[in-house]
Amino acid sequence: MTDHVLTLDLDGVEDKADLMDRCVRDLELPDRFGRNWDALADSLGDLPARPDTEGVLVVVRNWTPYAKARPEEWEIAQAVFSSAVDRAPALSVVLALGRSS
Repeated sequence: MTDHVLTLDLDGVEDKADLMDRCVRDLELPDRFGRNWDALADSLGDLPARPDTEGVLVVVRNWTPYAKARPEEWEIAQAVFSSAVDRAPALSVVLALGRSS
């Protein structure tokens, strides 16, 4: 079996509000999502695997410009991703390297 793969593309994300909006779009979160760090951590841990998959793999692409522009926010985002993975064994979050200028 394989994981259900979701791609979180941060191309053009300039701040936390953009990041949260992108998470709603790319991770298929409900519109009622709270758009804050705690809500993101909870939602990541609740991402459902599809019936024919073992878990959920979130691939974060084009993250480098956001990380450079907002290093404090990016550090929090990484901590949120890490915390969610620690709490949800079926969840993996990876950072795609390359082509992220």
